[in-house]
Amino acid sequence: MDDLQFGTRNKRGDWAPNEPAGTAPLFSFPPRPLAVLKWLPHYFLPNNLLFALTAVVWWRYVLPDVETMKTLSVGWILRLFLVNCAALLVFFGAFELRLYILKAQGNRFKYNGKWPSEQRNKAFFFENQNIDNMLRTFGTGMPIWTAIEVAILYAYANGYVPWLTVAEHPAYLFLLALVVPIIHETHFFLLHRAIHWGPLYKWVHSVHHNSVNPSPWSSLSMHPVEQLGYLGVAFWHLIIPSNPLLALYQLHYAGFGAIPGHVGFDKVELTEDKSVDSHAYIHYLHHKHFEVNYGDGLIPFDRWFGTFHDGSKEAAARMDARYEKKKARANAAAAK
Repeated sequence: MDDLQFGTRNKRGDWAPNEPAGTAPLFSFPPRPLAVLKWLPHYFLPNNLLFALTAVVWWRYVLPDVETMKTLSVGWILRLFLVNCAALLVFFGAFELRLYILKAQGNRFKYNGKWPSEQRNKAFFFENQNIDNMLRTFGTGMPIWTAIEVAILYAYANGYVPWLTVAEHPAYLFLLALVVPIIHETHFFLLHRAIHWGPLYKWVHSVHHNSVNPSPWSSLSMHPVEQLGYLGVAFWHLIIPSNPLLALYQLHYAGFGAIPGHVGFDKVELTEDKSVDSHAYIHYLHHKHFEVNYGDGLIPFDRWFGTFHDGSKEAAARMDARYEKKKARANAAAAK
């Protein structure tokens, strides 16, 4: 495919789409019913449906019976951990292999013209972004992922929280399943905004932002505190009446679903004339500019709070003006 039909490339080799990034029309005012109907298939396909199906697969083929989950034993917990690691290795690794190792589509649709493997940085373990990202993902991310999963399953199995069944509450649980992405977006925005507060950014979130040029393994490369907060979105299903299968879906939505925003390409080519949109641009702009796009655009939080950046020159001007005001306030405070 010719990516220059869809965007432009600057002298550094960075590619940007012609169309500015947009947010979902779900919460537009005034309402846009036709736009919502046109957008609705993207709410389910491909990612949401995929992550929901993985939860069903885990429930059916990976997890032990409820009686076994009433007891914390090494056997089933270790098996779950190994399956989680293997699944993530295959899923994230497929993107890494095709786009960054084999470079199957070259730099077509790649936001940042440089390749992480060619850049050394002392901020990373062994000065290598990929090694650092993988060590953080599997060293702390997957143990935390599995610990959250085990805690939730253990709580449900022992009756510490209400377990609503599909037979008794089909409509409610169906609606709750539809709201899983909205729960994720709200949780993510609030957490993300909080960890951009100075001290938390310095000690926690800066680890993730070391990957200015994100790639698939950057997705869950975070400080353990951030990993716990991010993946902990599944704990909401211990607070609201729910079902363990939906809690599993919520966890998979966060874990496996971290990759779209970090894949580094606007489109993933399938054939010479067909591709799949990654919807990564909004979050890529966050990695590039730091103080914009704290959410992913499902709910227009950033529009409401004045931190949205759609990649346009007008958005860049608004961002620069906001930076100048922030700098002026800091200088005024320092002068007192």
